[in-house]
Amino acid sequence: MPARSVRAEKVEATREAILAAAEQLFAEHGVYNISNRQISNAAGQGNTAAVNYHFGNKTDLVRAIARRHTEQIERNRARLIARTEGSTELRDWVGCMVRPLTEHLDALGSPTWYARFNAQVSADPALYEAVVPEITASPTLRTLLDGLNACLPGLPDDVKADRGVMARHLIVQMCVERERALATGTPLAHPTWSDLATSLTDALTGLWHAPVTR
Repeated sequence: MPARSVRAEKVEATREAILAAAEQLFAEHGVYNISNRQISNAAGQGNTAAVNYHFGNKTDLVRAIARRHTEQIERNRARLIARTEGSTELRDWVGCMVRPLTEHLDALGSPTWYARFNAQVSADPALYEAVVPEITASPTLRTLLDGLNACLPGLPDDVKADRGVMARHLIVQMCVERERALATGTPLAHPTWSDLATSLTDALTGLWHAPVTR
């Protein structure tokens, strides 16, 4: 094998080790409570500058971790939307909002850290602005929102936006609850990720259909 290919493989393996270590540490301890030295040590890198060398600053590292997951989540969403297009049932479109993430977490096996990492990104204004605009530019997400909104013709736009934020937070936090329970061995409210997705879809369908008080 050419020397350059061997080097490229080593670089990729190092990057993956850093991303995996950083995701776990960030999920368990918080993004700003973890140093690059701790990440390098957890990734088995003797060079404590490895994180800076491969990813630059912490925001760039967080963005790279998010990208490890968004590609598969995007594929899940595209598949679900293709199956749902043409439906006038709100619940079908809510399922397209919930299941791309739960299916991805299920496919990762156990333990996972992405749900807890994702929650921290969602809660921090700087990290949110660094990561979320890239995600929301997804064409499948636009198709999803168009399908969902078409099922709610009488709901004011500001209420749709407000409930969209509520839905996002509920999805993120309920995935955190299950991921944490799996990690700590505590009793599960939902036996499988699919069961959680069904429960979330039921609840969010009710949320979208809730009355509006002015």
